[in-house]
Amino acid sequence: MATPRSFTPHPDDERRHFLQLAIGTGFALAVRPVAATTIVTDNKGLTAGPVGVPINGATLPAYMARPATAKGALPVVLVVQEIFGVHEHIQDVCRRLAKAGYLAIAPELYFRQGNPREYPSTQELVSKLVSKVPDKQVMQDLDATLAWAGSNGGDAKRAGITGFCWGGRIVWLYAAHSPSIKAGVAWYGRLAADSNAMTPKHPLDLAGQLKAPVLGLYGGLDKSIPLDTIKDMQGRLAKAGSSSRLIVYPDAEHGFNADYRPSYNAEAARDAWGKMLDWFAQHGIKP
Repeated sequence: MATPRSFTPHPDDERRHFLQLAIGTGFALAVRPVAATTIVTDNKGLTAGPVGVPINGATLPAYMARPATAKGALPVVLVVQEIFGVHEHIQDVCRRLAKAGYLAIAPELYFRQGNPREYPSTQELVSKLVSKVPDKQVMQDLDATLAWAGSNGGDAKRAGITGFCWGGRIVWLYAAHSPSIKAGVAWYGRLAADSNAMTPKHPLDLAGQLKAPVLGLYGGLDKSIPLDTIKDMQGRLAKAGSSSRLIVYPDAEHGFNADYRPSYNAEAARDAWGKMLDWFAQHGIKP
């Protein structure tokens, strides 16, 4: 009988398997069941899937989508996850942006702290994982992601950032942190909160320090982001002479672009998506 030969996986196969597990498919446990309004964007004409971004000896998992046959470097959009991580909705947002001609990439910004898909409730997710993610780490990971995109088919000189909920707040912070992006679009990102070691500053604190203009998209019925906070931010931006602006959709709730949730507002989402693309184009981030 022949002696069975041992099999050692190729490092590239191991890496690919790790990235597939880290990004995964489907929706986070905390948001199931998903609504019938869920939008699914196909991969036709795209190159899309998990990629790995090297940073400080580690591999940052990310989901990337881009036109498959594009010639030349593509404008880049960093996509910052909701509180639920880079689950199916955020991956779909990347594919939508790729269909519009961008290299869109969403890094899994909790990867050192844990897997957000495994938590059955939002409360547990926040207390056990999200609260342990420092803003400084997030800024560094986004810097690394932008650098990776610029070396892998993207034009880092034509780069923007967008994010949703937890990621909307991060957009404001990154616009104050990075001199490399040309514009940001923050979807219902929290503007004020208590400060701590993990989150020392918030968008209201940074209104006068933005290095790139931000378009803020907010819901008038959002109980988590009071209208007086939005007015405060508008006042601070005006005082700083910033070209950033905030738009409020009176009949929209928090998460109005999240088509997989009851909060989805199709009319507001369509209008806001168009305004996001226009904002990027106005600031030189155009396919």
